[in-house]
Amino acid sequence: MKIGAHIKTAGGLVPALERAVGIGAEAMQIFGSQPHMWRRRNHSDEDVAVFMEGVREYDLGPVFLHGIYLINLAADDEALLEKSIGALTWDMKLCERIGAQGVIFHLGSHKGGGYDAVFDRVCAAVSKVLEDSPPNVRLTLENSAGSGGTIGRRFDELGRIVKCLGDDRVCVCLDTQHTFASGYDIASRDGLEKAIEEFDREVGLERLVAVHANDSKVELGANRDRHENIGEGLIGTAGFENVLSHQAFAELPFYLEVPGFEGTGPDTENVDRLKAIRGKVPA
Repeated sequence: MKIGAHIKTAGGLVPALERAVGIGAEAMQIFGSQPHMWRRRNHSDEDVAVFMEGVREYDLGPVFLHGIYLINLAADDEALLEKSIGALTWDMKLCERIGAQGVIFHLGSHKGGGYDAVFDRVCAAVSKVLEDSPPNVRLTLENSAGSGGTIGRRFDELGRIVKCLGDDRVCVCLDTQHTFASGYDIASRDGLEKAIEEFDREVGLERLVAVHANDSKVELGANRDRHENIGEGLIGTAGFENVLSHQAFAELPFYLEVPGFEGTGPDTENVDRLKAIRGKVPA
């Protein structure tokens, strides 16, 4: 189990590497380009080489990219759908170039139309991304908190997509805050066990490749995406002790996406808190 973080890429790949090392991260997640823009960022061959060497030197893998926030694979607007497919495909190719394992992304929203109404469209879009992507890069679906008709609030929604595609590259990242906010009580031992059993039944634990480690500002089942620093929210330190001690997560990388104690994102304090919790887990 590695304790990593989402790292800002202002200035490029090399400054991101330095930030990760600076906060004590053991793995890293980054954006390949600006998260609120369609425009792609150019990464020079020199920067890529320095970045990859640094990841090896500091053992900062696995590296994942996070897809931009504009993506909506359920969109009925063809232009938006094509842009979404293109953005994901570009990120998948960038993963191969920089040695990242895959792209973690939000599937999007059905905008009130219902999951069943967009299911075929989403599967077709994911299939197109896979068709145009490298064979060794994982396309990683992230569960949602459930607000605004977002897809992936329940594990069966993710599972249906995974099974529809039948491609080993399709994996899942669980966000602890999203999981809690969508009604899975992972803060309690019994609730966590039930959630893991449901995930295994609907998706398959073999598909779980990463965890976004975030405490929650909102209560269980609130269906709102509101991250909090580790130990400061409603999952709490005890809840994270439950999560990190469960065998299902023993070999997975954890990536912090917290606001930070100075409001600048994942920081040393959050990394240290999660490492301290990991240190309590029996060997």
